[in-house]
Amino acid sequence: MDSKEKVPVPTGGSIQIQSGFYEGLDVLLDRDWMVIGRGRGADVVLAEATISRAHAAIGYDAEGFFVQDLGSTNGTLINGAKAERQALKHGDEVRMGRLVIGVTLPTA
Repeated sequence: MDSKEKVPVPTGGSIQIQSGFYEGLDVLLDRDWMVIGRGRGADVVLAEATISRAHAAIGYDAEGFFVQDLGSTNGTLINGAKAERQALKHGDEVRMGRLVIGVTLPTA
């Protein structure tokens, strides 16, 4: 399958803000590309000074959910390790600046 081919996003996935002003915010992963940042053009807009206007995106393709840094100033950490693009697993922790985001993925 071509990786550019649209794959239906499975239901039941979400991200949860685990620290800071937005703690408790739960966002459904209901599309194949969702930009997180502090700029008005982001899909998930968070007024957090330690993240970039378009900091990172959570996407979905034929291989599953992934997070991709979008050239942010402070980088994106997955389970404590800096990553440009990485597949996500249920329970992963994504850190963007001071934001800590938990990942809940649908079960198979």
